[in-house]
Amino acid sequence: MAENETKQEAKKGNFLTFFMEYDWYKKYLMPGFIAQSVLIAGGYGTGRELVEYFVQYGPTGGLMGMGLTTLLWAVFFAISFEFARVFRAYDYRTYFEKLIGKGWILYEIAFLVLLSLIMGVVGAASGSILKDTFGIPPLVGSGIFLIFVAFLTYSGSRAIEVALSWWSYVLYAVYILFLYFGLTQFGDAISANFAAGVVKPGWQMGGFKYAFYNIAVVTTVLFSLREIKTRKEAILSGVIASLICIIPAVLFYVTIIAFYPDVVTMELPANTVIAKMGMPMLLGAWIIVLFGTMIETGVGFFHSINERINATLIAKRGVGMSNTARGLVGVGLAVIGLGISNFGLIGLIAQGYGTISWVFFILQGVCLFTIGIYKISKAPKN
Repeated sequence: MAENETKQEAKKGNFLTFFMEYDWYKKYLMPGFIAQSVLIAGGYGTGRELVEYFVQYGPTGGLMGMGLTTLLWAVFFAISFEFARVFRAYDYRTYFEKLIGKGWILYEIAFLVLLSLIMGVVGAASGSILKDTFGIPPLVGSGIFLIFVAFLTYSGSRAIEVALSWWSYVLYAVYILFLYFGLTQFGDAISANFAAGVVKPGWQMGGFKYAFYNIAVVTTVLFSLREIKTRKEAILSGVIASLICIIPAVLFYVTIIAFYPDVVTMELPANTVIAKMGMPMLLGAWIIVLFGTMIETGVGFFHSINERINATLIAKRGVGMSNTARGLVGVGLAVIGLGISNFGLIGLIAQGYGTISWVFFILQGVCLFTIGIYKISKAPKN
């Protein structure tokens, strides 16, 4: 009785965590919000990624490719969540030890290389994005990035879940506004381009590549899966996560199709399209949301590192990381990312990114769909 009363008071007393007190939110929405928060900065924040993987195959062809991506994500998330549930694997070392044994170290190497690339890009952007729009010195932008990363990684899983959830609501609101103004101003052009039914060869590969290009995001979601108790919950949560991740991309895609085929050559489609709308306030909101997603991306990846270290420490000495240690790891990794962005190492890493992507496809895709499914089928029912 006392425990129930405490939960009820928590629900009433804290607006920010209101929904998070409910099991359905933790099981079915939280993993998707975290995945989407980490995905968007590198996945489709500027719009250029959607052009590369979808728009270039024609308005209809690109939409078909996005449908394929959604389907692949739904299956991949569902199996990944179920594997984590069955083997109680809520950090990436435990997850891949259960999946491929000692080969987990290969994943960690690939993950660290990917982290270096992403944080190099995010580090460079965090310093310049606010300067280009609001005239804020790059050092201030980088400082804001570091402060938020330090605070959230210091605060731990609960604070990260709250921050990523609520920022997702803000992001959805801005994307919906983007679509609304796009339809209002360019609705005829959007309808005409879709009505033309252009489907260019290669849309299947575009959808396939985009789906597996982003599969590392599952690693950042593992810590949030502890509330999933049954196979049905894991599958449903995975399907919902795929939809949460793709819907903002679809909203954006529909709008920029108004400028097909010119959009194919736009370097930053989001900025260009908003400029054509003649709405500087929307551009400001867009930039702030994008900056926030960069923080979320960094925090998501850093928290994965913290959870991996924490699990190892608990296994060895029975005591996990302190909040201070978590914050210091976050700051240290963020500083490394900023350093990489300043010393021009991004290009060197990017040259090998295609190879790294194939490593993720094999270790996190092929292995899961073969070894993972086999091990799930042989595991005791729980």
